[in-house]
Amino acid sequence: MTKAEIAAAGDSLSSVRAAAMGCRACPLWQTATQTVFGEGPERARIMLVGEQPGDVEDLKGKPFVGPAGQLLGRALAEAGIDREALYVTNAVKHFKFVPRGKRRMHQKPNSLEIKACRPWLEKELALVDPALIVALGGTAAQALFGRAVPIGKSRGQVIDLAGRKSLVTVHPSYLLRLPDEESRHREYTAFVADLRLARRVGA
Repeated sequence: MTKAEIAAAGDSLSSVRAAAMGCRACPLWQTATQTVFGEGPERARIMLVGEQPGDVEDLKGKPFVGPAGQLLGRALAEAGIDREALYVTNAVKHFKFVPRGKRRMHQKPNSLEIKACRPWLEKELALVDPALIVALGGTAAQALFGRAVPIGKSRGQVIDLAGRKSLVTVHPSYLLRLPDEESRHREYTAFVADLRLARRVGA
């Protein structure tokens, strides 16, 4: 859909979410089960932006409800953040995958797919108008900043994003892929620290 069509979708999250269900701006809709739009209060102080829905999210139609979402929920609780008070979305609204037997394996969105979904993200930002945006992972950061952002060098810094405060951290799925308990504990602790910073900045 064009920016003009999205603008005509209305000025509420519910109407824009309904319009997004029919998006055909890139080919991902052909194999995905459904569009997975963002969820949360329309005037949330903090917006979390991930990469794209995963297998569970694609089936349920809700963002961050799979294994990575469960880990995110635990980290948010440790950081003292109520997930229900956040607006949670993804840079890309359809699940991109490659079939492997009976499983559907996550595949990273490309720049054209990120660009095609950008107007939906812009509309969410305009309607929610958060005090703070948290980019979860490199794809989210690329979608928000329009360029590659080195996560390691950017973590812990409050970055201006078109007049809004933003933070960059890892995607929770990264923590699930770590090979050993020591690295998982270390990186999870750092992730919770990033979320605690978000709580302070977005208060």
